Amino acid sequence: MAENNNNNRENKMSLEEAGRKGGETTARNHDKEFYQEIGKKGGEATAEKHGKDFYQEIGEKGGNARAEQRESNK
Repeated sequence: MAENNNNNRENKMSLEEAGRKGGETTARNHDKEFYQEIGKKGGEATAEKHGKDFYQEIGEKGGNARAEQRESNK
């Protein structure tokens, strides 16, 4: 029995590998429209959950970060 448990542990894949394999399989099985649809659903869910203020805040953070980036490239 102990041998069986060791074999199972050796055959397990990491979460990273499992995610990569799952992503590759999903990409093979679905087209561009699938990704557009799930992106739209995710965006709508985020908007419903967080509201206008959330988007204003992250937009400001991104704008400030980009301005700093441009300034450091001068």
